[in-house]
Amino acid sequence: MPRLFLETERMANINSGLGQVCLHLGHELVRQRPPGWEITFLVPHDQVGVFGPSVQYITATRLSRVWHPWKFDVWHSLYQGTRYMPMRKSRFIYTILDLNYLSLTEIGADRKQRQKKRYQHAIDKAKVITTISEYVARDVSEQLVVPPDTPLKAIYCGVNTPDAVPSASPSVCPDGPFLFFIGMIQPYKNIHTMLPLLEAFPAYQLVVAGPNNRPYGREMRQEAERMGVSDRLLMPGPIDEATKWWLYANCDAFLFPSLMEGFGLPVVEAMRFGKPVFSSSLTSLPEVGGPDAFYFPSFEPETVIDTFRKGMDVYRQDPAMADRFRQYSQRFRWDTVAADYWTLYQDVALR
Repeated sequence: MPRLFLETERMANINSGLGQVCLHLGHELVRQRPPGWEITFLVPHDQVGVFGPSVQYITATRLSRVWHPWKFDVWHSLYQGTRYMPMRKSRFIYTILDLNYLSLTEIGADRKQRQKKRYQHAIDKAKVITTISEYVARDVSEQLVVPPDTPLKAIYCGVNTPDAVPSASPSVCPDGPFLFFIGMIQPYKNIHTMLPLLEAFPAYQLVVAGPNNRPYGREMRQEAERMGVSDRLLMPGPIDEATKWWLYANCDAFLFPSLMEGFGLPVVEAMRFGKPVFSSSLTSLPEVGGPDAFYFPSFEPETVIDTFRKGMDVYRQDPAMADRFRQYSQRFRWDTVAADYWTLYQDVALR
């Protein structure tokens, strides 16, 4: 009986992007499990049982980060910063979500070099490397050394949306039309460049959801005060799933000016609701956002305002655009992702 190990320890932060990837991919892998395969999940202690009684669980502990002598036929670590690589012989699949850490300006050169060595060590052990976009695959090839006999394969993320959206937001409810962003509130997300939209369009509020206890969040609030729009900048911090889906369903547009993304899951989530997406044109975002998203050619205030105004005019004048967004988003499905991984697991198990 082939034995598959899946590292889903990052579900400790279940509402994070990575936590949701682990959760939804894990459920779909269990649903599609071929006959004869045994699955073991590494999970935080409070998530034991989350994938049902038909699979096995190992609880992640501090000790297990340094000592994990488990042996499986196929071992899959779901993100590049893993602390869990096989210590005994297992066929190792290494997923790289992005190499953003190596480009962050606030990280020193020595720390970046140490992390780069860790990435390279994992690549050297891997039977197969997967990424979540073709952009990340190219970035890995450029920044790291992939052995010529190690496959490097892009498998996109999926998107999971609720069957029904809450009729009222449980924690954040703007009192008028609003624009929406969700993600980590960090400088590379570039969210401050959206504040001129509040000056140019005084009917709008801007909801910026995500952890905002870092200096960049405070700087954004200070900039909004300087511009006289702080009363229309809502920064509720982390939000639950029900609130997130309500905000997607009720916003006028979704803004995603990020400078670095391995995939950009919120872009597809917004499209699933038929919403116009205004995005950076950098890294993976054009690949994921597709032909109908609106892309900022620069982040000068005049350009941001002009791009948004013209894009909203196009969206309002094209009644079919919302349905095109919904249809396009369907190419990012967890059942497709899981099927691709099961094909890969079965292939790797035979090597």
